[in-house]
Amino acid sequence: MAGVFIAGGLEALRNPAPKAPPAEKVVSPLSEQLRKVGLPEDPAQLVKLNAAVQVGGGVLLATGILARPAALALAGSLVPTTLAGHAFWKKNGTERQQQQTQFLKNLAMLGGLLTTALDTGGRPSVFWSSGRAARRAGRAVSERTGHIAAALPTR
Repeated sequence: MAGVFIAGGLEALRNPAPKAPPAEKVVSPLSEQLRKVGLPEDPAQLVKLNAAVQVGGGVLLATGILARPAALALAGSLVPTTLAGHAFWKKNGTERQQQQTQFLKNLAMLGGLLTTALDTGGRPSVFWSSGRAARRAGRAVSERTGHIAAALPTR
């Protein structure tokens, strides 16, 4: 999966112009928010920034270095890429089918990236560990309560 991001990111870095007009449709409604967080409003610059994230994240994912944060960054970069580049709902006929296929492919990649981002490499997750601790605490409280109840005098 990393190769797709590296190749696509390098292409967008070399030649951002074709991707800028579709990106502008996604960027325009967000220009004020982009300005507030210090990101450029120029679609071509955002295409390059997105491409850099994809190349960097792809390399990290491919090498297994910081794979979970890299997968999360790639997932974040995939959302605007998909909305800008594969808006199949605005197309008709064959082009609609092609864009829908690309949209669904990106959605599948997003699922893979989120799975990678949440993968613990065989170690128990935070959710599993906290659930286990809660069950153990519940059993301990129940056991202690039983001992206390047994020690109390009854009439």
